[in-house]
Amino acid sequence: MKLFKSIFKAKPKQSIHQPKTANDLLVNEIEIEGTEISSDLQKNEARYNHLFNKNFDFLLKQIHVGGQDAVALYLKSMVDENKISEQIMERLAHTQRQNESISSIHQLLSFQKDYFASADVVIVEYEHDVIWHVLLGYTVILISGINSGLAINTVSSEQRGIEQSNTQTIIRGPKDSFTESLRTNVSLIRRRIKNPKLICENIIIGQDTKTSICITYLDYLARPEVVAEIKRRIKELNINGIFDSGNLEELITDQVVTPFPTIFHTDRPDTISQSIIEGKVAVIVDGTPFVLVMPVVLTDFFKVSEDYYQGFLMSSFVRMIRYLAFTLSWILPSLYIGLTTFHHELIPTALVFPLQAQREGVPFPAVVEILIMEITFEILREAGVRMPRAVGQAVSIVGTLVIGQAAVEAGIVSNLLVIIVALTAIASFVSPIYSFGNASRLLRFGLLFITSALGLYGMIVGITLVIAHLASLRSFGTPYLAPLAPFIVEDQKDVFVRLPMQSLKKRPNYLMDRNMTGKPVNSSQEGGKP
Repeated sequence: MKLFKSIFKAKPKQSIHQPKTANDLLVNEIEIEGTEISSDLQKNEARYNHLFNKNFDFLLKQIHVGGQDAVALYLKSMVDENKISEQIMERLAHTQRQNESISSIHQLLSFQKDYFASADVVIVEYEHDVIWHVLLGYTVILISGINSGLAINTVSSEQRGIEQSNTQTIIRGPKDSFTESLRTNVSLIRRRIKNPKLICENIIIGQDTKTSICITYLDYLARPEVVAEIKRRIKELNINGIFDSGNLEELITDQVVTPFPTIFHTDRPDTISQSIIEGKVAVIVDGTPFVLVMPVVLTDFFKVSEDYYQGFLMSSFVRMIRYLAFTLSWILPSLYIGLTTFHHELIPTALVFPLQAQREGVPFPAVVEILIMEITFEILREAGVRMPRAVGQAVSIVGTLVIGQAAVEAGIVSNLLVIIVALTAIASFVSPIYSFGNASRLLRFGLLFITSALGLYGMIVGITLVIAHLASLRSFGTPYLAPLAPFIVEDQKDVFVRLPMQSLKKRPNYLMDRNMTGKPVNSSQEGGKP
């Protein structure tokens, strides 16, 4: 009974403080635009240290150019440090031996031609140019006494196995996916979001593994209380090690006893980037290609990035198919039990006699038939996943066909039941997120048992309990059923259907206390127009 109460217990409402307005949050960014670089090196160091102070991958290295002090600025996740060593440090060491002095922009230009003629070098004169080039993967050199700098191309060409996603395949759209390298994953996000307000904070957890975890968000969009809560939950973990983002997901989730995931995970960089520009927070775990996103809502699990790479009519049609498939995947077997066992009068007369004819000679009641076929299919599904790839798919497909046909010929199950179980199984695979598809598998068995005892009335009770449970869930303070409950009219543009991109100009109201208009940012979780 205690376990039952814990499942449907409502979470206490969290107090949400109103964030600053969009204008207040963008003041610093506006000040940077058009501001010239200072000739005071210490001032520059303080300025850029303050701007990037929360980013673990930012490095400000003190160097010497000739006889003058200088600094090199770059993001370790974006650069090739071998290029820095070969193209910059070795050449600067030569200038130190020559004891050259640079005191004007003309001397800086001459210095560039003498030592970096073969390199991709840009003269930067404004602070926003410095920030932009650092975010692109350049190394920026600022010299004491000069109000200009050199931006040298040191972009990393490292592409360790950046392959097509195997878990969320699409026909049209980016084909890259995350890897097991945290630095590579941060780089894939930074290449899409070139914004100095993109924060990447590093936390080390695990007494033995010392796993690096990167919390990534846009400083002026993410809710401060959500970011603080994520940090608190992670920092309070007292464990020996983290080996996958799935470990972390279970440890910091709002509700453990639920079949529904309250944290989104994906290995697609475009999906993560779109989530971040909506104001969500991404958590990257070193050693795994799956990145976590929070907070999320139920409707996020029915969206895929391809919805925004093709026309809105087709996207809307396919999305409604996903909702229908999810509903069928956990309700259809129970509906069959309720109609054939308890409520024959609801079956059309033309179907009653064929159904009875098919069940003649079957020694088991309908619920036992379904359990036999469902468990058999689950065994074949698990075998197909665990076996070597070369034979796994063949076992799952051929095994299902052979066993299903043999069961019908042996009179153990009816033909219609095999069709229902097969349709249910296929519908469960339509879910874009595998962990969310697993929820329908668990719900299917639970609803099956209560329907076998109480008929369609039991099925209605079971569905009601599931809806009540969904209404009680929260994802870091965000209602799981938003924008359906609470109902938000403006956010319905991208729930069951997707309206044209011209209509999707605001971030979700359920996620943000404030919307920044005028930017063509899609209100979907799963990506959209970058």
